[in-house]
Amino acid sequence: MPTTTISTAARWWTYQRERFPLAAHGPLVAAFSLSAMSVSAALRGGPALDPLAATLAVGSCLLFFLLLRVADEFKDYAEDCRYRPYRPVPRGLVSLRELGVVGVGAAALQFGFALALSPRLVPLLFIGWAYFSLMCVEFFRPDALRARPLAYLGSHMVIVPLIDLYATAFDWAVAEAPPPPGLGWFAVASFFNGVAIEVGRKVRAPEDEEPGVETYSARWGLRHALAFWLVALVLTALPGIALASLLGAGTVLAAVFAVLLAGAGLVALRFVRRPRGRAVEVYAGLWTLAFYGSLGLAALLR
Repeated sequence: MPTTTISTAARWWTYQRERFPLAAHGPLVAAFSLSAMSVSAALRGGPALDPLAATLAVGSCLLFFLLLRVADEFKDYAEDCRYRPYRPVPRGLVSLRELGVVGVGAAALQFGFALALSPRLVPLLFIGWAYFSLMCVEFFRPDALRARPLAYLGSHMVIVPLIDLYATAFDWAVAEAPPPPGLGWFAVASFFNGVAIEVGRKVRAPEDEEPGVETYSARWGLRHALAFWLVALVLTALPGIALASLLGAGTVLAAVFAVLLAGAGLVALRFVRRPRGRAVEVYAGLWTLAFYGSLGLAALLR
């Protein structure tokens, strides 16, 4: 059916299902945001989470990731038209102009949430926007970054701890308190967890590789890409354990993370032997839910 005959609601429902699936992203962002607020509250000895602040934190973080998706649609448009014409924008389901309007609307909502809850959130939001703007122009060095995958990955993953720290501010900034000591561990863990998610979603079986689509499995080889993924998970767990120790749950969460890492090792080993499907990407998502969920639970129990 031509896209011109599809209703607006149906078009955007299809777009979100293909490019920003809320059923997958929603729980991850909620776990990420609520864990950030809970950890902040526990570290500063504050009260339980305010329902309104928690709701707006989840919404604001989800909008940040939506902005990242919209920016990718603009950056990848030429390549998508050439190599991936089946995607929503090249095939005409939605236009870049419409996505631009969505991006502006998302930013306006973020600003409204921050202003309504506490003006102290606004400068932190601007910091996130500033870094996001640099990402949109590839830090004015697009060719140099694309030629260096580790530099590209590292520079783009900085946005994750910035979003993370913004989420924590829905606790401490709204309470008109300073950032509590220990949040640095959370930021470091978020950086490496972002790396693990990004690498995990770009590890593919040989038959699933596409011409013109850069994946870490194609660039580095499947074994090296999986080894890098496992290292990223370990580097996520270590600051997570340090943070858990501050929450009085270091031993328990060290055991939890050890079990999760063992599971990741089994997934990687099986994928090497029978590379098929999206097992690595799925496990990266499950790891994220378990990681942030366990930290948030430890914070709440404290």
